[in-house]
Amino acid sequence: MNNILESIKFPGDVKKLSTKELESLGEEIREFLIEKVSKTGGHLASNLGVVDLTLSLFKAFDMEKDKLIWDVGHQSYVHKILTGRKDKFDVLRKKDGMSGFPKRNESKYDSFDTGHSSTSISAALGMARARDLKGEDYKVVSIIGDGALTGGMAFEALNDVGFKKTDMIIILNDNQMSISKNVGGISRHLGKLRMDPGYNKLKTDINSTLSTSKIGKSVVNSLSKIKDSIKQLVVPSMLFEDMGIKYLGPIDGHDIKSMIEVFNNAKEIKGPVIIHTITKKGKGYKKAEISPAQYHAVSPFDLESGEPYVSPKNSYSKAFGKALINIAKEDKDVVAITAAMPDGTGLRSFANEFPERIFDVGIAEQHAVTLAAGMACSGLKPIFAVYSTFLQRAYDQVLHDVCIQNLPVVLCLDRAGIVGEDGETHQGIMDISYLSMIPNMTIVAPKCLSEVEGVLRWAIKKGTPVAIRYPRGGDSIEGLNPCKEIELGKWEVLSKGEKVAIIATGKMVQHALKAKAILDKKDFNVTIINATFIKPLDEELLKKLSNENYNIISVEDNMKKGGLGSSIMEVLIREGYKGKFRNLGYKDEFVKQGSVDLLYKENGLDPEGIAKEALELI
Repeated sequence: MNNILESIKFPGDVKKLSTKELESLGEEIREFLIEKVSKTGGHLASNLGVVDLTLSLFKAFDMEKDKLIWDVGHQSYVHKILTGRKDKFDVLRKKDGMSGFPKRNESKYDSFDTGHSSTSISAALGMARARDLKGEDYKVVSIIGDGALTGGMAFEALNDVGFKKTDMIIILNDNQMSISKNVGGISRHLGKLRMDPGYNKLKTDINSTLSTSKIGKSVVNSLSKIKDSIKQLVVPSMLFEDMGIKYLGPIDGHDIKSMIEVFNNAKEIKGPVIIHTITKKGKGYKKAEISPAQYHAVSPFDLESGEPYVSPKNSYSKAFGKALINIAKEDKDVVAITAAMPDGTGLRSFANEFPERIFDVGIAEQHAVTLAAGMACSGLKPIFAVYSTFLQRAYDQVLHDVCIQNLPVVLCLDRAGIVGEDGETHQGIMDISYLSMIPNMTIVAPKCLSEVEGVLRWAIKKGTPVAIRYPRGGDSIEGLNPCKEIELGKWEVLSKGEKVAIIATGKMVQHALKAKAILDKKDFNVTIINATFIKPLDEELLKKLSNENYNIISVEDNMKKGGLGSSIMEVLIREGYKGKFRNLGYKDEFVKQGSVDLLYKENGLDPEGIAKEALELI
């Protein structure tokens, strides 16, 4: 490895380098990323793809005043290396370590916090308009790609920026996994012409001169119509120009010299500009180039083989995927929907088995939910598999399009609860709270892997909106028996004890059972209850516990506010409850990154923490 990377301490150091030195630096950065991420885990393929793009941006723009806004944010590792955080990669995504996403409180060079997609153009536009109103002078650049342009919010922002003609630059990072690239000699020729500032100045001068007379205006209009017709035929991406945004490209996103030239030219163009770059996701690591989806987000892995050090066990995602296949074989009306996550949600096997019955809508959760509602209206049985944190993006559609009409849509909330190293933007700890308040919504949680299929079958038969929540990973207790009979609003008593009842839901049931084992050694018997249903509650059982003077602990992998414990307490108060009650969950604050086990422990949701709470109730 060369020594250029060691000399990069601040963004200004990049501007001093020649094109050849930048290319060498790019090779060093790829080696650095592959080595570090193989040890810590993180987003690999997306960051390898933007190495040259990021270097070109840092060369062309002034990072001391210009602002870069990275969409999604999982492609910001190179940005972090170049802004003085190279030495923090050993604690990437660790507790109190460096985030895997841009964070304003981490560096002055991180202009906006991102973690979900399709937000960068809106945020950049807001900054550009603030700049103009305050009379300041700096460039604002949004870098969007990796499928993020499929999100409707991005097009809302494009519509706005094109209408108002605000000065800003949008980099469309087309890594060949989202938007198709333009092809053909004429397309390249037009792109080259329109990247030339002389061409843009000449066009402006001609328009200005001709428009001073009536005949000249007519000529301008006629030429414009001819030009637009030709452009639509040969350059499909003139969609952007029709929205009022200057389009440059496509250009090779790994040709540093060309990109620097284009970026410098774009800075001189008045109004909004979109620059279309073509990059290769995973570039520099052959295995990631061949399987970019597999290496998009990785756990620590062996560099030689590419295999993770810890072989993944059976997971809730896999159990869900297998269960859905079994059900779909019996019922032709069952269909699956995913928002660009067929692998992450366990739907890849379903897609192979029933390619005509799965619908990947891209990163467009709002559309996915209303699409499901439309399908349900027409007699299908739609299952939308989505990460808990991403369903937040479609809250209005769940409420307005599904629940008001009481439609049979099943929402399968993967990664419900703590997910760990991705931090605040990805922790799925709010779904109980934001779904519980919606009328007609039923919320259910399997306590173990073997219960997933039974819960899913029940939900599909229910015929009204149902949300099933389950965590990342697999079981912590092997061999748990699934509930024999699932009945709406009924809980399962797993053990009978005295004085204290622990009511837990989902994976927290396993933690409660482990807590019971700790308490058993202290000759302290507790009742363990599996709250299969989070909504509706088993009010009959709660009334019985109240009458028998049990002290009660509720345990949930969710925020305390508006969660299971809050709902239980409402019922107990109504019943005139006289005992002691403890609600275990997450406090009213965003949970930062860290290992799942560590975050459980910090919040008293590990078995030891639950046992300690039970002992204190005596």
